[in-house]
Amino acid sequence: MLTHSTLVERLSPGCKDVLPAKVPVAVIDRIRIEQLEIYARVGVPDSERAEPQRLVLNVTLWPKKTRPRDNIADTVNYSEVAAALKQFAGQHDYRLIETLAEETAGDLLSRFPLRKVAIEVRKFVLPDADHVSVTAIGEAECNTR
Repeated sequence: MLTHSTLVERLSPGCKDVLPAKVPVAVIDRIRIEQLEIYARVGVPDSERAEPQRLVLNVTLWPKKTRPRDNIADTVNYSEVAAALKQFAGQHDYRLIETLAEETAGDLLSRFPLRKVAIEVRKFVLPDADHVSVTAIGEAECNTR
């Protein structure tokens, strides 16, 4: 069972002071967005970036609020996250899907009340493989907002 002292031990050093003395302990909710299709200009050769190509994202979000009270204001609106992902990908060009994944994770952390985000980017370029993928994991610097 998680206790207050266990939670304090798990926090990064700069965040230990933001946890109140008595915290209701709850299971941390995660939100998953599976198989989100986006289009982005990504690839090492210029010819590959000439036109947007189909990518698929799998995204896991860890909201800062862990106990939503049946109110969208208490959580992360996944429709807004999906729209933000599509918008961000459409506005940037990258040579590497690694960079796209990292920058997208940072963008979500700056725009939404998240503690952590994991973004898998799948690219369909190898003839003998279903896809190539990378996963970027980003964490907020502190659990406040």
